[in-house]
Amino acid sequence: MLNKQTIGSYVTLLTLGIGLAGTANADIYKSDTLKVYGDFRARMEQDWDSQKSSGADRDDRLRARVRVRLGMTYKPSDTFEFGVRLRSGSDDSQQSPHITVVDFDDNDTGDAHFNFDKWYLKAKGKNGWGSIGRNGLPMWKPNEMFWDDDVTPLGIAAGYGFKVGEGSKLGLNGGYFSLPAGMQDTCGEMGYGQAVLNTSLEGGGLTAAVGLFDMEGDDSASDCDIYLQDNGRRDYQIWVANLQAKFSAGNRPLKIGVDFMSNSESYKLGEPGISSSNKDETDGWDAYVSWGSTGKQGDWLVGYWYANIEQFAVNNSFAQDDWVRWGSATQTRASNFKGHELRAAYGLGNGMNLVARMYLVEAITTREDGNRFRLDFNYKF
Repeated sequence: MLNKQTIGSYVTLLTLGIGLAGTANADIYKSDTLKVYGDFRARMEQDWDSQKSSGADRDDRLRARVRVRLGMTYKPSDTFEFGVRLRSGSDDSQQSPHITVVDFDDNDTGDAHFNFDKWYLKAKGKNGWGSIGRNGLPMWKPNEMFWDDDVTPLGIAAGYGFKVGEGSKLGLNGGYFSLPAGMQDTCGEMGYGQAVLNTSLEGGGLTAAVGLFDMEGDDSASDCDIYLQDNGRRDYQIWVANLQAKFSAGNRPLKIGVDFMSNSESYKLGEPGISSSNKDETDGWDAYVSWGSTGKQGDWLVGYWYANIEQFAVNNSFAQDDWVRWGSATQTRASNFKGHELRAAYGLGNGMNLVARMYLVEAITTREDGNRFRLDFNYKF
């Protein structure tokens, strides 16, 4: 893993981040009605000691990637907001906005496209809100294990919040969406509802959420062929429960949480992609602890995550794409795995940070496994 080429690449990225931290200005264009914003990411990514489901070895891989996003929000009043955002990435990936600029092992770098991943109109009142268009899924979630932040469905959503007793608030969210198949097509629909309870505690707080996400596939749409494992033709009925506690420890924020996912859809042998080994693989969970933050220059964060996600616990065409290398160049099948994430991050100031993450993962029902290390330089402006 750590050959001279790898070390040199990481040092180059680190030097870039430190140099920009001293010179960059994170100010954005902002007026009473118009805001222009964006972000840039430079990533070095190393994959090693990975096996395919057959047990055959994958070649180790080192590559440099970038992500670029530019957005605008327009607020003509306190009630209405119109937003758009342009992102990098392949036309064929709804999960990843990253572009491979250099593959140090001479693999194909893939496509470099730009698409609008957000275009929406949102209205909000004193206690409620509603939206229409394409945007991030409006649900409370502490991580991307169930739903990737980069997956932006098209539809309508609404929410309402109200106080419950002293120091608590209950929020209700729901919506109906067409699901993205790549960046330019859709396949199937999803309806969802979620309840979120926030309770203030001395020195912190507690958040508990439960939601049902009902996804309906489409047997006839050719656009569904872009997904792996027949995901576009399969129905999912996934219950998601989250619990997170926030405290202060050593004058730094401490987060401890656990998430559960359970797919109540009943699958039968003979259906597309269903076998005796995965028919009942419908549950998943993860647990994590993180300490610190990266909001200011000199701030730091360390964290640990453990995950055990069975194959149909999530629809892996829309779940996170960080933990595993499994899939194709544009589609990740990040389920049927268990493993660890170790994270360390450092704040550089001016909207910038460095984040290092290591993933050590193996499959639940096959021989697949793999290790991954990432170093990201992030700049928000």
